[in-house]
Amino acid sequence: MTCKECLDSLSALVDGELVADEAAAVRDHLATCDECAAQQAQLVEGTMRLKGALMRYEAPDVLKARIRASLARPEAEIVAAPRAVPFYRAMKWPTAIAAAAVVAVLSSAVTLSIANRNAAGDSLQQELLASHIRSLMPGHLTDVASNDQHNVKPWFNGRVDMSPTVPRLDSLGFPLIGGRIDYINGRSVPVIVYTRRQHVINVYSWPSNAVSDKAETAASHGYNLIRVPRDGEELWFVSDLNRAELDSFARLFTGKS
Repeated sequence: MTCKECLDSLSALVDGELVADEAAAVRDHLATCDECAAQQAQLVEGTMRLKGALMRYEAPDVLKARIRASLARPEAEIVAAPRAVPFYRAMKWPTAIAAAAVVAVLSSAVTLSIANRNAAGDSLQQELLASHIRSLMPGHLTDVASNDQHNVKPWFNGRVDMSPTVPRLDSLGFPLIGGRIDYINGRSVPVIVYTRRQHVINVYSWPSNAVSDKAETAASHGYNLIRVPRDGEELWFVSDLNRAELDSFARLFTGKS
């Protein structure tokens, strides 16, 4: 491999876009060429600095659900927007280069996130997180929609092997909106659904023989998860709500406030 070929492939190597043989060829060249290795180190350093300086904003669950609903609409319902001048033509070159760099870093971050997804945490937590995200799709959030605990709790009778706890917390800022049945860890489990402003909170529960009543917490892809063993059951609280408010909700739900 020539130096030119190596330099042309450096960005793709950093972003993880090369197939195994191509990546191996580039790495072999870098091992024997100090100049190309220096270029790679400079590119990696610049990418990490730019990534570290980015401000990240998490969209609330309701906004994510609306976006998914919009994307799910049939093409016939989508009205074509007026043709616009591509943003890169309207931008000055320095601004365009900076924007392209940001896009490149975000692309690299997403690629890295997907590549490391299987090592991100416990498989049960990943299953709960997938269930929570799936629930935000249109028509998936509740099987029984009600803000009355006396409607939601009896609905589960005969459908799951336990009667879930359904406290009414709307006066404390966590209104009940309903419940559903989901399939987690090889069993059908009840899920009670609350909201906090525009954030959805899914509460999963199933029988458990756990001895410790110590809560456990985890975070993944902008979502928080809290596990609380209690009185022969295991509770999981999942939401993109900030950790402090989700902790407060879990304490109110379990009566440990």
